[in-house]
Amino acid sequence: MINISDEIKNALAVLKKGGTILYPTETVWGIGCDATNAAAVDKVYKIKRRNEEKALICLVSNFNMLNQYIEDVPEVAYDILKCAVKPTTVIYDKPIGVAENLIGKDNTLGIRVTRDDFCQELIRRLKRPLVSTSANISGQETPLTFAQIPPEILEGVDYVVNLQQSMKTPKPSAVIKLSNDGNVKVIRK
Repeated sequence: MINISDEIKNALAVLKKGGTILYPTETVWGIGCDATNAAAVDKVYKIKRRNEEKALICLVSNFNMLNQYIEDVPEVAYDILKCAVKPTTVIYDKPIGVAENLIGKDNTLGIRVTRDDFCQELIRRLKRPLVSTSANISGQETPLTFAQIPPEILEGVDYVVNLQQSMKTPKPSAVIKLSNDGNVKVIRK
């Protein structure tokens, strides 16, 4: 039988060494790493064959962690996140404390406060945000099941979390850009 505690411990060991993981989230399977480790972030870009001009997002475990990595979280962000019926990634201005190659050219970063138990516990133990990008080669369809994940991704990461591999995942998160000047823009519903 699969032990969630063992999977968290195994994934955490890889992340702390600057490695990459493939893991289930409340949305789609994600490729992840320590969001403060620029070399690990670079590995994620290479695995996905993604242009570094296209930003990645990261997950935090709660609002307190969100406040540690965004210079000034607009008050409306809390209202949006508390009322959201589906997982929602918010793109914020002025991220701090994360790897430079994770930050968009416009000095923004997409962050989702995860509601997934595995992700929350992993992030709590890591004590840092976790990169989360869909488990596909850039430009290809996002896999909705573990079986649809391309072999290059499975072979490219340092560790594959052995949880929820038979489940179909829901769609990717909603994405909202929330500027400090008060502008709100829906990127993906």
